[in-house]
Amino acid sequence: MGLAARIEKNWYGRAAGNLWLLPLWLIFVVLSTLRRFWYQLIKPQPSAVPVLVIGNIAIGGTGKTPLITCLVRLAEEQGIRVGVVSRGYGGQSDSYPLLVNEATPVAQCGDEPALLASMGIPVAVDPNRARAVEALAGKVDLVLSDDGLQHYKMHRNGEIVVSDVTRGFGNGWLLPVGPLREPVSRLRSCDLHLVNGQDFTIQPVAYMTHQETSAPSTLAGQTVHAVAGIGNPARFFTTLRALGVKVIEHPFPDHHAFADQDLEFNDELPVVMTEKDWVKCRELNHPRIGFLRVSALPTDDVEQKLVRLLNKLRETSNG
Repeated sequence: MGLAARIEKNWYGRAAGNLWLLPLWLIFVVLSTLRRFWYQLIKPQPSAVPVLVIGNIAIGGTGKTPLITCLVRLAEEQGIRVGVVSRGYGGQSDSYPLLVNEATPVAQCGDEPALLASMGIPVAVDPNRARAVEALAGKVDLVLSDDGLQHYKMHRNGEIVVSDVTRGFGNGWLLPVGPLREPVSRLRSCDLHLVNGQDFTIQPVAYMTHQETSAPSTLAGQTVHAVAGIGNPARFFTTLRALGVKVIEHPFPDHHAFADQDLEFNDELPVVMTEKDWVKCRELNHPRIGFLRVSALPTDDVEQKLVRLLNKLRETSNG
């Protein structure tokens, strides 16, 4: 096991194994505290459109992207026009802000923006998220920020923090001793804290290939190569096993840029991946790849809270 893997293992185990990182931890605590204090002192200018941040305080995947698509659906049901802004991690554009559409190369915008844009959602990408928000002003009634909880340069009108029921907040330490970007006390200042696996679940809704769309249950009993370049690959593998799939695991780093050789396993078994990975692999035209489309399903109580928050923000005027 490599050094990085051992450090991450200790994030979700005994912090004692990472205490040798205390000098770096102290630097992180000082810098992050000063940074937040600075933006509390020098508040960013309000944007022309209300902003709701969907982010986390811990490193790793928590199901933010399916939750964002759920929020888009709920907003549309309320007659609220919604757009999404993102840093565009994994992409590199010659100019920003970048308005993303279905034809925008993933190499320019990143995988998550490409996925959201493929669903017809207005998306703007910019490392400076405040600038991306302004690019959507006048086009939408509300902007959702995909991550960016710690991007204090961007004004926000509401915050949703997302965590995972299995990982929680790990050993409770800030980086690099633990997985936290901010202390757990940060939850007190957000509008909602939603736990994936408790307040909402990620449900598979379709299995899709180049050729056809079918029910997820069609995978039951099959042995597949499961490919996942997301923040928490184990969650995807667990979802497949719950469908009765025999899984050969192939985890990759989050936002991995796939190449042909990553999907060659010298057999005829299907290759199943997440939709976020599919947007990077669809041009490869590999004959046996498909993806599992998923949807976030909130509890009735949480759905009501989300609808109330969306309507409250729609009435917000930053002017």
